[in-house]
Amino acid sequence: MSKPEKFPEQDQSQPGDEYKMYPEPEIIREDYKGSDKLKGKTALITGGDSGIGRSAAVHFAREGANVAIVYLEETEDALETKKLIEIEGGNCLIISGDLKEESFCREVIKNVINEFGQLDVVVNNAAMQFPKSKVEDITSAQFDETFRTNIYPYFYIVKESLSYLKEGGVIINTTSVTAYRGSEHLLDYSSTKGAIVSFTRSLSKMLVKRKIRVNAVAPGPIWTPLIPSTFDNISDFGKDVPMERAGQPSEVGPAYVFLACKDSSYITGQVIHVNGGEIIGS
Repeated sequence: MSKPEKFPEQDQSQPGDEYKMYPEPEIIREDYKGSDKLKGKTALITGGDSGIGRSAAVHFAREGANVAIVYLEETEDALETKKLIEIEGGNCLIISGDLKEESFCREVIKNVINEFGQLDVVVNNAAMQFPKSKVEDITSAQFDETFRTNIYPYFYIVKESLSYLKEGGVIINTTSVTAYRGSEHLLDYSSTKGAIVSFTRSLSKMLVKRKIRVNAVAPGPIWTPLIPSTFDNISDFGKDVPMERAGQPSEVGPAYVFLACKDSSYITGQVIHVNGGEIIGS
């Protein structure tokens, strides 16, 4: 798939639908060859209906995993992801609900165990953002909503998952380049992503003796439903990074495979930066 230099203006409301996007994001390269890196594993991916979550789900399936995905209300996208996973030979469970509710997060884990009998990889990925250019424009309600959506569920899902994750289990959290370089129009969002970095590092230390690895992926500008549903003037989206273009979900998904499989067996508490060339300090 050619990587577009510009994107046509389009308008969606949050959380956004992938089937409405133009051009359609690339989820997995046609020439990506699976090699059973996750054969026999079961993965749970929040926000797995579209974008980076969908890409991780389809890559996991091509590597032999069964996948459960959680989404809010984007049923058409979720059903398409399920179809893509099944085409790869995997089984897929789709679960709809609000991850801000701790009781729902408990039900998610129970449903995964009831369906597959095991849980090996947890990917905390669901997020939302509300761009504002001034602090005064960010209401307390918005600030609370962003934190309750972007970081609280990571804690809820992990806490419940630990009853089932065994030695060799993996947790992968999605943070963002904005956690490192900041963002003048995403104050609350970038703050939650910074919290996710600290959450990842601290959790990795808590779980290392249980031989459960915890890492994160920090994407830069990636063409997902979050972009047309939250930004105006997207024609030059991604042009401000050294590679001068936005990334595709297909370019992020393999990072999740690497962190989920034994190729990264000596890595925990770390963040992989998939951001088009921005140099990030620790």
